[in-house]
Amino acid sequence: MNQPTFDHYQHAREQMIRTQLVRRGIHDERVLDAMRTVPRELFVPPAAEWRAYEDCALPISCSQTISQPYMVASMTELLELKPGDRVLEVGTGSGYQAAVLAQLAERVYTIERHPRLLEAARTLLVRQLGYANIRFRCGDGTRGWRRAGPFDAIVVTAGGPRVPPALATQLSPNGRLIVPVGARDQQTLVRVRRLAHGFEQHSLYGCRFVQLCGEDGW
Repeated sequence: MNQPTFDHYQHAREQMIRTQLVRRGIHDERVLDAMRTVPRELFVPPAAEWRAYEDCALPISCSQTISQPYMVASMTELLELKPGDRVLEVGTGSGYQAAVLAQLAERVYTIERHPRLLEAARTLLVRQLGYANIRFRCGDGTRGWRRAGPFDAIVVTAGGPRVPPALATQLSPNGRLIVPVGARDQQTLVRVRRLAHGFEQHSLYGCRFVQLCGEDGW
């Protein structure tokens, strides 16, 4: 089999934008440009590069996954990011979501509990792709990163039984938190917004993520 070329991946990326994102209602041009810019094929295992732009999640190491392109775009759009925002990501994985966020926000803080995944993502994002606006931490993402907060937006890329309270309290005023909440094998995507006197919470749509582990996870 011939090895895929740069042009092949560029075409696959554009097709993904048209058929998986725009047709399903992703319209934020900044989000679409970020998804168009980040080379997803670099964030999947080498044996799965040819599947990088398929309409599904794919397995990576440590029994984790890289989320479906539509899910990455949808969660990113729901964060309503502005260029000056500070974002916390819980669950670095291979680093793909962090790369998309880094295209849109001033600073991205990402937490991963698997040291091997974190170091691989750091190597790819910083040394290979040159992202200078991402900070990394290994630990329990359900506790957040209080010393780096507050955050304008927080995204959780794993499903837990509840909204982690520590994450909600690390939102800045009008900050947005996107998190899958529910059972171990099926969740609902939830958006929490911090208001002047409390929090506003909305359930959005069904989804399925790997388990959120930690003090306020499974």
